[in-house]
Amino acid sequence: MKRTVAFLLAPLSALAGERVVQLRSIEDASSPPDPAVCAAAPFRVNLRLGASLWAIRTRASDGQVVNDSVQKVGTATACGRITNFAFPPGLQQDFMVKFDLPDGSYTGVGTCTLVSNNVPKPGVVLAGCNLKLSSAPSGVVGGAATSASVFNPFRLTGFSTGSYWTLLLYDTSVGPGDGQEHKDHPHDLEVVEDRRSEEEIAGKAAEAAR
Repeated sequence: MKRTVAFLLAPLSALAGERVVQLRSIEDASSPPDPAVCAAAPFRVNLRLGASLWAIRTRASDGQVVNDSVQKVGTATACGRITNFAFPPGLQQDFMVKFDLPDGSYTGVGTCTLVSNNVPKPGVVLAGCNLKLSSAPSGVVGGAATSASVFNPFRLTGFSTGSYWTLLLYDTSVGPGDGQEHKDHPHDLEVVEDRRSEEEIAGKAAEAAR
């Protein structure tokens, strides 16, 4: 009886399984940004992007993407706040994205961290976004959306604004019969003591910044 009661009282998140969606977003004039999405952003917006969303195919032998536009699966609106148009590496910028997918809409809010502004040439901006899901279809109790992103703010020829997105979702509908492989991993975070001197760490930081 006690076990039954404990199960019924368990938080919904404890009953949710992991589900992962990987997408390619490409800025697309045929999928303009929805102003209503950005009007709901929890920060002042000065950047809006509209994109189409595509399923991707990877090579089983090494994970390399071999087709980044297998099939269109939805659209997205992105809203950002740019505070420095020099796009210095390390700067965090407010960002929000609404993904409209076949099973519903997902909205993520967080930041994008600028990685570089000169690779492979000056003016191309690489960034990584980390967003917490603020809304999702029924049954999805939470998750995160992360990206490897390319921004082309100066419209340089040969480069497109777009991202590779991973949506990590915790969904109450995920279970043994969902057609996915589920593997338990016995390892957790390894906490260590870094015994390097401050000078050594500063030297490594300088090398990474080059």
